[in-house]
This record gives sequence, C-alpha cells and structure tokens, in this order.
Amino acid sequence: MNDYTTVYIGMDVHSTNYTLSSYTRETDNCFSTVTLKPEVKSIVKYIKRIKEDHGEDVEIVTGYEAGCLGYSLYKDLEKEGIKCIIIAPTSLPKQKAGEIKTDKRDAQKIARALAAGTYKSVYVPDQEDEDVKEYIRMRDDHKQTLKKTKQQINAFCMRNGFVFTEGKSKWTQKHIKWMRTLKMTAMQRLILDEYLITFDYYTLRIKQMDEKIEEISNRERYKEDVDRLCCFAGMSVHKSLCHIVETGDFDRFPKAPAYSAYLGEVPGESSSSTNVNRLGITKAGNRHLRMLDIEAAHAIGRTRKTKSKALIKRQQKCSPEVIAYADKANERMRKMYLNLSLRKNKNIAAAAVARELSCFIWGMMTDHIS
Repeated sequence: MNDYTTVYIGMDVHSTNYTLSSYTRETDNCFSTVTLKPEVKSIVKYIKRIKEDHGEDVEIVTGYEAGCLGYSLYKDLEKEGIKCIIIAPTSLPKQKAGEIKTDKRDAQKIARALAAGTYKSVYVPDQEDEDVKEYIRMRDDHKQTLKKTKQQINAFCMRNGFVFTEGKSKWTQKHIKWMRTLKMTAMQRLILDEYLITFDYYTLRIKQMDEKIEEISNRERYKEDVDRLCCFAGMSVHKSLCHIVETGDFDRFPKAPAYSAYLGEVPGESSSSTNVNRLGITKAGNRHLRMLDIEAAHAIGRTRKTKSKALIKRQQKCSPEVIAYADKANERMRKMYLNLSLRKNKNIAAAAVARELSCFIWGMMTDHIS
C-alpha cells in the first residue's frame, strides 16, 4: 500500500462517459486513468477503490471543467461528501501545437492543475440564484429568437418588393398593421402570416416573462440590490437582476478590474521584450453579462446630460449617497461614449463604457461608493 496524503482526480466529463485520472504530488505521476459510465455512483465506486488501495485517510479532491454538466455533478459529489472543484476552462494550460487531444490527456491536465493550484475555480450559486439565472437566460433566448424572426420578416418583405414608407421606425403598431393589410398573393400571405404568428407568440411570451422577472426582483433577497443597480443609466430590472444572480458574491473579486476581467471586458495584450501591443477585449469570461453590459453601454451613449423621467423614478427608491454615486458614474460614462464614438467608433466606445459600467457595478454592490 502506498500512503498518499492527497489524491487529485481530474475528470473529463461528457454526456456519454467520464474519464478520470488520479495524480499525487508524492509520485508526480498519474497512477490511474479509467473511463466510466456518466453516473455519480461510478465515481463513488472508483474513489472507494482508491481508498482501499491507499488508505481511508487519504484526502480526495476532484475537479472538472465548466461546461455542459453545469453544477449538477458538483452538487451530486458534494452530497456524497466528495470535494469537487469546477474549473474555469480559460485557466487551464492550452493544448500544445501538434498535440493530439484525448479525454485521457484532458483528465490528466485537470488532475495536475488541481495539485499545483494553477486554476481558477468557478463560483457555484445557491439553488434559488441558479433557478432565476436559468429563467432569465431562457427569456433572453426567446429575445434572440424574436430578433431573428424580425430579420426573417424584413428579408421576406424586401425580397418581394414590399417596402414600408409610412414611418421612420419599424415594429411600431403602424408598421405591424401595414404588414397585416398588404395586398399580396395567397401564398405570400400564408408565409407572412406564419411569420407574424411566431412574432406575436414571442412578443407576448417576453412580455409575460418580463413581468415575472419584475415580480422576482421584488423578493426580499434581491429588491435592495436591484434598486441600487437600476440607478445606473441603461440598467433595467432585467439587467440588474441578471448581474446579481450570475455573479453571486461580488466580494469574491478584490477590486473592480478583477470583476471586469471575470466578464472578459479587459483589453488583451501581446508583449515582447521591447513592445507592448494592446488588443481588443479578451472575451474570456461571462459572455451573457458581457453582452448585457455592451447593450447597456449603447443605451448610455443615447442618454442626455439631463436625467430622464424614467431614471429619476428609478432612483427615488435609493439613498442620496447611492444616487450621487450613480449620477457621477452616468455622466462619466456618457462623456466617454461620446468622445470615443467621435474619435474611433461606437463599438470601441461601447466596449470601453461596458468595462467602466462593470467597475461601477462592482463598487455599488460592494459599498465602495464614497
């Protein structure tokens, strides 16, 4: 029997199988690699065999990359009393050029990273936050479907020579009425009506889901934080609640730039001994929140120096200190967007303002508002 202090088990997990590789610091070697059925009981049996071979006192640490299984495997292992870590994929060593990727190598890479501590763990939310997060993501998926449906309707009308000239904006009541009363062939009418049925369905579902999100935001655990974040221009109830449940504990980020990095909003860098080249944002982080911040940044760019009635109404729920912090942030971001959009372009401006917004959000949520 070999007496190991700790056995680190890297797991390359898929819906069809789990590949586990066990590593110890004492031997600096992966002494066992197996492929199992995708079941928690299979992992439990494997760990039991390791303890039988190497002693009941050996500590077991398991880990897998964040991916298709979400938090389910983590929670199942924790229930069995097995320590598990979900690893951010971007924190693992990149595959070497010419190296063949296999499940075994991936599992060994994870095991070695666990032992060396050269990884970043993924925050695991509690069940309520996770459920709300999934609901909001479903809503946003519906929003993307609605956007695609609108594009399909626009393209169909354009291909068949129907051009809306009765107003500047599309998707107003006037525009929708125009489409419903167009004179066209029977088959064209059938096609457009089918598109409009899809449009009506998702428009109604999103409205209903937004009402549910508003209801959730009024729960005691969320209300105060949502009200504070809604003091920022461009931040709706939906965006605010999404930041709260997607992030969880804001205090796990020591400073504002760390939170921006978590969202993938910081610029990349390509450096040599003599040159430092700044790149675009890394996009190595929470894509969902990053897209919401970009959307909010564009909205901030459309604001004026005078506060809107809607923003004043939202801010009435908060203290003067919170409002003052938000007003200062809003004006700074508005000017930044204006200057960068004139000097460069709106996409660069939005990326920069999104980064600023995430820093201000961190400050608001960690009480760094003085």
